[in-house]
Order: sequence, then structure tokens, then C-alpha cells
Amino acid sequence: MEGDLVEPEVLARLAHTPVAARLPMQGTMSGRHQSPHRGSSVEFAEYRKYVPGDDTRRIDWRAYARSDRFYIKEFEADTNLRCCLVLDASGSMGVTGSSGISKWDYARRMAATLAHLIVQQGDAVGLYAGGPKLSLAIPPSRRPAHLMVINEGLTNLEPTDETGVVGYLHHLAEEVPQRAMVILLSDLFDDPDKIVDCWSHLRFRKHELVVFHLLDREELTFNLDQPFRFTDLESDDTIVAEPSLMASRYQDAVQRYRDRLREGAAQCQIDYQEAITDEPYGDLLARFLSQRLGVDS
Repeated sequence: MEGDLVEPEVLARLAHTPVAARLPMQGTMSGRHQSPHRGSSVEFAEYRKYVPGDDTRRIDWRAYARSDRFYIKEFEADTNLRCCLVLDASGSMGVTGSSGISKWDYARRMAATLAHLIVQQGDAVGLYAGGPKLSLAIPPSRRPAHLMVINEGLTNLEPTDETGVVGYLHHLAEEVPQRAMVILLSDLFDDPDKIVDCWSHLRFRKHELVVFHLLDREELTFNLDQPFRFTDLESDDTIVAEPSLMASRYQDAVQRYRDRLREGAAQCQIDYQEAITDEPYGDLLARFLSQRLGVDS
């Protein structure tokens, strides 16, 4: 998968930092991530009372000697991760601002790099993208050759649709088997209450959700000093406006919008990251991966 979307120097920097799950995962093979099932790995989980049918070899005889009761010793079973990368392919993702890179290209590079890291550590990764409907659906696989399929999908897809992140997140919540890690890369241009409702749906289905909220610096500062013609990339509607007359109200509205998303992320217990596109994506990913391990980047 060494293509234009994957920079070898970024991969080399991140190669030794795993993409770690924080919630119990449910995969098909032994791996590095905590499972909701009990097994016989080396990490002790808890005792439970023996019931007829249990394997007598798992009885803790020392506990029996102390209590005169039979107890089974349970351990955490590790499992492999099933990760679904979800890209917003709505037209607004094509915005290129002061950073010189569009949100779409930034998101594609992040997704390609994460896919490589996940397969490299022996886990499965899939790719989903679209606007109101999914236009690309590549189910998770851990085969190295699968990276070529993902890279081709990222290369050939362009952001052209209307906003539709709410619809396809609800769809994915039901379609993706439970206990997957879902990594969403989107500018989240939709009603924040509806977006938070999607997050809640995914969490209800026991998915772990990571959100990279892509923003251009100019969207936050609105530092424009002359009249502009603004064009809606999803409908082609235009409007001419004097930024200085609306800057204060605009910034207040953006702050309320960001606050609502952060509040919703906290309520849903998801990992919410603002991704400002003037920051090198390698730096952002390094910080993200380190935070999940609880270490400094």
C-alpha cells in the first residue's frame, strides 16, 4: 500500500505504536485487545461459583481449601480488533483553505495510514464512505493484500454527495457486527443533535467510536477582510456577504456547535478529536495513538 496516500516516513514514525482499543473487542482470532468473553490467558479476571458442566480442571483448589466451596478462576481472553474506517464523502469535504490541503485529502491520508498500521499489527480493517448513502463498502479483513483494495477505494472516490453522515452512521450501527471499532473522519456538517443521536446508536450497539472532526483553520477564525462570494459545495448555491459584519455571530455559532459536539461525545463516552488541517496529519495520529496508550507523544 505504498502509494501517494501513504508516506513512508509517517509510517516509520508510527510503526511501533499500536492502534489500541479501549473497550472489549470481539474478533475471530487471538490478539492484543480485551475481549468481552472469558478465557484462559495469563491475566486473572475474577472468580465465579462452579456449576455442573464446568471444566473441573479450572477449579481453584486453594479457594476450595479456604472456603469448602468450588470456584472457577476466570481470565481475560484477548481478541483481535475489527476496525471500520468511515469517511464522509459529502461535497463539503472538498474544501481547501489556508492549509493548502483539502479535508478530503487529509482524511484519505489519515485513513490509509491507519489501515496500514491496523493490518500491520495483525488486526482487520474495512472502509466505508459516502454521502446520504454508502457509495463504498469494503468489509474488514486482516490480509495484507486487502490494503491494496482499500488504497484503490480511497484513490478513486471523490467527495461529491450531499451531507449524509447521519443516515449512513445509523445504517452502519446495525450492519456492522457488534463490538467493532468505528473511526469516523468527517467535517460533521449536520445538525449536532442528530449527529450525537448517531453516536448514541453506535454505542448502544456496543461499538467503540472514534471521531476525527475535520476543520479548516479559516472556518474557526473567519479572518476575512473583504466581501466574498460563498459557494455551497453540495448544492452550488452562492451568496455574497461582508465577513466583518457577520464574524462575531458566526464565531459564536461555531463555538456553540463545537461545544455541543464535545458535550455529546462526553455523554456517549466516545473519543472525539478535532483535526485542524494545518497540523501535519502524522503529528495528529502520533498524539492520538499515544493518548490511547496513556503516554506522551
